[in-house]
Amino acid sequence: MLLTPWLHQCAAQPNAIAMVENDTHITYATLLERAQAIAAALQTMGVRPGQRVAIHLERGISSATALFGALLAGVCYVPLDIKNPPERRAFIIKDADTALVLGSGNPPQDLAQGTPWFNIDICPPAQPFDVKILETELAMILYTSGSTGHPKGVALSHGAVAAFASWAAGLVKLCPGDRIASSAPFFFDLSTFDLYAVLVRGASLHFVPSYFFLAPARLGAWLLERRISGWYTVPSLLSFLAYKGNLTQKPPELRFLLFAGEVFPTPDLQRLANALPQTALYNLFGPTETNVCCCWPVERSRLDPLSAIPIGRPACEAVLEIKPGSGELWVRGPALLSGYWSEGRLHNALNSAGWYPTGDRVSRNEHGEYSFHGRLGRMLKCSGYRIEPAEIESVLCGLDGIAACAVVGLHAPAVGQRPAAALVLEPPLTLHEVRRHVQLQLPAYMQPYRYLVLDTLPRLSNGKVDYLQIHTLLESD
Repeated sequence: MLLTPWLHQCAAQPNAIAMVENDTHITYATLLERAQAIAAALQTMGVRPGQRVAIHLERGISSATALFGALLAGVCYVPLDIKNPPERRAFIIKDADTALVLGSGNPPQDLAQGTPWFNIDICPPAQPFDVKILETELAMILYTSGSTGHPKGVALSHGAVAAFASWAAGLVKLCPGDRIASSAPFFFDLSTFDLYAVLVRGASLHFVPSYFFLAPARLGAWLLERRISGWYTVPSLLSFLAYKGNLTQKPPELRFLLFAGEVFPTPDLQRLANALPQTALYNLFGPTETNVCCCWPVERSRLDPLSAIPIGRPACEAVLEIKPGSGELWVRGPALLSGYWSEGRLHNALNSAGWYPTGDRVSRNEHGEYSFHGRLGRMLKCSGYRIEPAEIESVLCGLDGIAACAVVGLHAPAVGQRPAAALVLEPPLTLHEVRRHVQLQLPAYMQPYRYLVLDTLPRLSNGKVDYLQIHTLLESD
């Protein structure tokens, strides 16, 4: 089971600090006791091993306790982004066929009526009965943006997450004395490092206050004050920190930084590397479906502001293949997803040869490392989040008065790519009404930041939408 090494840590060092959130500290023993209470409550309520429960909680100690409680009961958890519009959360809860939604206090008013709700705050201390869990059984379903017009569930097994966690812990040599910063929400795959690599090695996890994300100087001071020794986050946040974080006071105990989720512009990485000369830097690469399949330990001497950094060599025992012709990266390995989850069941995600086709275009450089050359499809990456333009287009086209639309990604230095939309509107619909509709349907990172109203969408000679011309029009608007 994924939590077995963590249970060993709970027995070996029960009084050690496991998690810190603001001024709240929780030991391994207390974390275990609370997780066991939730697991026992789920079992008493009749939630069976293999079923799914949604987690409606902010990143932090309470949500981590709920995740661990679900796993101890043999249940697969589905973390929700509570900032998502109600319709999106309702879709995920229904699509995952969840038995319950776990939260704190009373259910939120915008939760769909009739949704079973369980308040984790009222669980009395109790011991759950032991559940035998196979490595192939699902531990979590992480919903990402989907090309079908709806969020898509990536189903990850106990064995897949454990394989990544073990590899990552070994990569940075995690030990009980480490104090690791945690900024990734639990519906984001970067969180699997925080929860299952850090805590299985007896280290402590320190949740970064979310308001620091817009205050880089305060974030830099927090890293110093908390004596943080490691952090796994997205390049855009590290770029912001290096640019405006006043890192003249270098955190002396910050021995490593891992980053993934988007391309790290080389000049920004150089700035970070110069600011933290003693800190080991690692570029990790892989979609949610593979977790991490490539890793490049940053070689400072090779950083060239005019060249993109490589994604490195195979990681986590992954086997990689480049498809001839298209250059698409195919992956096999122990950290692969079990499949895509939709409509209450699992669907195969591998091709006929047993590989996972990533949709990423890569090549090999003169050092034998892999280099990333973008997506083969239309998928965008914004602040580490995966965005399928088709999902945004589906929401837009669901509004009466939009005759046609097309969504593309525009380059934004701080976040990667931001979605922008070209629309053909029919009166009396207004652009203000379109924006309001999108705000109610999509999370903030998926909402187009720029709109262009056209009489008709430009098309190619074969009748297909000319996305390149639309990109040019939106970029020059």
